[in-house]
Amino acid sequence: MLETTIAAIRPADQAAMAAARELHGRLTKPVGSLGALEELSVRLAGLAGACPPPLPEPAAVAIFAGDHGVHAQGVSPWPQEVTAQMIGNFLAGGAVVNAFARQAGASVTVVDVGVATPLPTDPAAAPAGSDPAALDPAVTGPAALDPAVPRLVVAPVRQGTRDFTVTTALTRDEALAAVQTGIRIADELIDAGAGILLTGDMGIGNTTPAAALIAAFTGVDALDATGRGTGVDDPTYAHKVAVVRAALARHTPDPADPLGVLAAVGGLEHAALAGLILGAAARRTPVLLDGVIGVSAALAAAAFAPAAVCAMVAGHRSAEPGATVALRHLGLDPLIDLGLRLGEGTGALLALPVVTGAVRVLHEVATFDSAGVAEK
Repeated sequence: MLETTIAAIRPADQAAMAAARELHGRLTKPVGSLGALEELSVRLAGLAGACPPPLPEPAAVAIFAGDHGVHAQGVSPWPQEVTAQMIGNFLAGGAVVNAFARQAGASVTVVDVGVATPLPTDPAAAPAGSDPAALDPAVTGPAALDPAVPRLVVAPVRQGTRDFTVTTALTRDEALAAVQTGIRIADELIDAGAGILLTGDMGIGNTTPAAALIAAFTGVDALDATGRGTGVDDPTYAHKVAVVRAALARHTPDPADPLGVLAAVGGLEHAALAGLILGAAARRTPVLLDGVIGVSAALAAAAFAPAAVCAMVAGHRSAEPGATVALRHLGLDPLIDLGLRLGEGTGALLALPVVTGAVRVLHEVATFDSAGVAEK
């Protein structure tokens, strides 16, 4: 599945991009007056291979959840059980991501790709008698995009990663299984009609593997890639940096081997998000990246298939320093910068109207000729 997905990813369509730039020059506004929105709409035309590109709607947030063996090293003050508890909150509609998704009219799909503790949900949510790695059939079809009902996908590869200070976080087969889960979720949501996918994540301690991934793929020092996550104090932060640095020294991950990097120091949600991005890119569907977890996964996706960057839109600049490092490496400029560091998909949801507006301009704004407006 991974190989065929990568093979389907193509560079941006230059003719469609040229057509979008030409159309912007005929619209009833000064050329360049919409700033970054104009180039964004051009990029989306190149992704779709059409001018104007399809409106990016409906929107679907995919929240991948997993736990981390490195939590045992004291990199987060929060107990690991919070991951499962927050999934219950997502499904009940009580999290920030739910509030923002309701505002945006976006659906929310929660994917248990590797949670270590039992989920506080109705056991009926899991497919009875199914293989643990199978996707929950309850979320397929148009119901998967119902903005009123958060959905659960039960697809654990394993119950949390191993402690990467001791051994690799995942085997290569486990990392591959997580990537392929993300690809399947992308296909399901796009088949159900989604016009844009938004990355979301949940996993106590997951900014530690994100920092390791960012350092591995970009070559920066652990200090430059590591942030405070949920707001750790100075001693815990210094320890967290040391943990990331030691893991990189132990495993020496090769950025030319993205599956190996994900296996060595990644998380199950990071690997699945990389798959989601690859799956969307193969279907020429935009992916709106959220914060540091999403952009660390985007680095892996770009290492698998450089042209996958064509499908990526940076929703916001996370307060985590590694996010800026990753975005710079990808060549992406964030649409908004509000100092957010929550995750879940919240920053991507706030940026969604900006993406929609950029495309709507090409669909709805009159040209000088059609409006009878004189040009200079």
